[in-house]
Amino acid sequence: MILFHATPTAADLPASFPTPFDRAAIHPLARLAALETCAWLEATGITLDAPGSGKMLGVLVVQHPDAGIGYLRGFSGMMHGRWDIDGWVPPAFDPAARDAVWIAGEAEMLALAAARATITDTNARRLFDDARAARSRELLPQIQQSYRLANARGEVRPLHELFTPKAPPAGAGDCAAPKLLAYAYRHGLRPIALAEWWWGAPPRTGDRRSGSFYPACHGKCRPILAHMLEGLPCDAAPLFGAAAIAASEPVTVYEDEYLLIVDKPSGLLSVPGRSGLLRDSVATRLRARYPHATGSLVTHRLDLDTSGLLLAAKDEATSAALQRCFSLREITKRYIAWLDGDVRGEAGEIHLPIRPDPDDRPRQIVDLEHRKPAHTAWRVLARKGGHTRVELTPHTGRTHQLRVHAAHPQGLDAPILGDRLYGREAPEHGERLLLHAAYLGFVHPVTGQRVEVERPAPF
Repeated sequence: MILFHATPTAADLPASFPTPFDRAAIHPLARLAALETCAWLEATGITLDAPGSGKMLGVLVVQHPDAGIGYLRGFSGMMHGRWDIDGWVPPAFDPAARDAVWIAGEAEMLALAAARATITDTNARRLFDDARAARSRELLPQIQQSYRLANARGEVRPLHELFTPKAPPAGAGDCAAPKLLAYAYRHGLRPIALAEWWWGAPPRTGDRRSGSFYPACHGKCRPILAHMLEGLPCDAAPLFGAAAIAASEPVTVYEDEYLLIVDKPSGLLSVPGRSGLLRDSVATRLRARYPHATGSLVTHRLDLDTSGLLLAAKDEATSAALQRCFSLREITKRYIAWLDGDVRGEAGEIHLPIRPDPDDRPRQIVDLEHRKPAHTAWRVLARKGGHTRVELTPHTGRTHQLRVHAAHPQGLDAPILGDRLYGREAPEHGERLLLHAAYLGFVHPVTGQRVEVERPAPF
């Protein structure tokens, strides 16, 4: 346990463990521990600046029965090819149980790789790759048996039980948060607050910034932390999309007998959430207003945090026609945003393929290998105080496309202000995403007339 430079008092402690799934919920003591760790890294010359070497780091503020309040340091996965480094908590697995599987398994993997290197035939190499991948899938569950994780009640469960009926994803249990909690429970330390942040070079996906805090991931960590935090008084994770929105919303800005266009407020879902917990949405509200409408009504979507123009159809035929227009890119959409940074240049095009992050939905990441093209045009409208107002025109419709293209280092390298997923910092309470769908233009699928609607950004 590492002691703070200035000893905290009981009054400095949170009443309950802050949820690790909210960037905005980092307790001041956890933030202080992270800043002290960053200063220590810089003073000791420990850098992670080489391409691909950046890392999620974490700190856990803990209370010792005799020594008082301090904190632990942890890193995700391995650092510089090592699981154990002095000054950092060890991995959560049982080393002896893991070695019993991995030492022989690693030798087998290396032998397969060496054999593959001697083969020049493409088909034969593919067979070796398939064999190596299959053997790796067989070894992974055996390795995961070495993870037995406790909670605050002292209840210990194997890793695979926490993901039942699915199998744990690769790397589950190796993030900083599970390692920190596992060490704390083994040594009789009471967890108080947690913080995780990225340090060093950005990942290839470009979705992490050095020094920025991030919440625990959903795919790998949520089932694990749900168990490990049992027995602690813990704040609930935020439920985004549950805010009260005036019954008059969304306001209709265009309507005829076939379709309508509404101005969706920030904070209202376009369609109900998949989990069933969030039913309030533009779609459900329009269904109540137009009970005789057929089809799905809403023909495209805006992110929960985005405001602006949303197109809906009153009958199935019009809905199908509009969907076809979207797929053929015959509907023009333009957005207004304020970006956190001074963008280089005055206009340009961004081509960065995007896909979902399976370990941390709903986040999206840039993936140059598994290509799903995403194309955005942009131009600068104004600059003020280190921020840039831009017009964004998407030519494809990937989820979070504008937000990812704005934030990525190979895009505009300037996140949209108020972006809780891709921004430099968590937005302040009451601060919204400054992204607004300001223009829709298309040929009416029934009348053949040109329809153009604008709605100025409310910021």
